Amino acid sequence: MTLAAALLEAAPGRVPPLVKHGHGDAQVIKLLEGHTAEDLFPGARSPKGALAGLYFYFGCWQQAHEVAQDDSSTEGSYWHGILHRQEPDEFNANYWFRRTGSHPVQIALESRFGHWDAAEFVESCSHARPGSEQERLALEKQLAEWRVLYDYCKEPA
Repeated sequence: MTLAAALLEAAPGRVPPLVKHGHGDAQVIKLLEGHTAEDLFPGARSPKGALAGLYFYFGCWQQAHEVAQDDSSTEGSYWHGILHRQEPDEFNANYWFRRTGSHPVQIALESRFGHWDAAEFVESCSHARPGSEQERLALEKQLAEWRVLYDYCKEPA
């Protein structure tokens, strides 16, 4: 079992928050230190994308942002958009989603939710109040988005 798989298996049911807070899981940061994306996700379609997603999942916003910012791929732009949505910085998030353009992940999300528009989701997240039904739905969508994009990134190239 890979380190990434072991970390995820040890944290079932985790739901990344809509708005970043804290510094993330210090144990995860320590475990991933010194590993490159290519070490953790050998042969993956987007190793840096998968690493950004792993950090995002564990609330390690700064580390996820650094990886996404260093990834010039479409997946890097997608993660960058997600992270700025979580910041929250709607303008910056939408900039990165426009750079992403059409992506296979969006097709998977549309098949699940019927309609997917990154800019609309950014706005919906920014208006979701803690404890509201809107927040619950946004968290569900964000977790589904994370799963589909993370899986897409870690798949073999």
